[in-house]
Amino acid sequence: MKAQKIWFENGRIFLTTDDGRTGSLLLRAFPRLARASDEQRMKYELSRSGIHWPELDEDLSFEGFFDQPAETSDNRVAMAFAQFPEINVRQMARRMGINETLLAKYICGYSKPSEKRAKEIEAALHDLGHKLTQISI
Repeated sequence: MKAQKIWFENGRIFLTTDDGRTGSLLLRAFPRLARASDEQRMKYELSRSGIHWPELDEDLSFEGFFDQPAETSDNRVAMAFAQFPEINVRQMARRMGINETLLAKYICGYSKPSEKRAKEIEAALHDLGHKLTQISI
């Protein structure tokens, strides 16, 4: 498989391959790429298996564009973050001591947390809520 065209549009990264397939991924699943400028996004290198952004230290495999997670209504992590879009994923990941990209992939459905990790996410959200109730103004 070889990349013919790569572009960004409507919060997604698209890839067209030499065999005519087009696939896309949600940018929010890749926070470094999502926050990058247009100029930074265009500074990529292609390999036989994917795309690499040296400046951003980000890699995407070609296969990932076509191996999409099934839409599911049981993504509890996504539902929690959708209810409170003001929660900053980067800061929540930092608070939990986990990789921001991993948390973003849980939210987007590209990865599924173990029961233990799901409970850790739930506990971190509850802790944040508790701390918010302690604020006096």
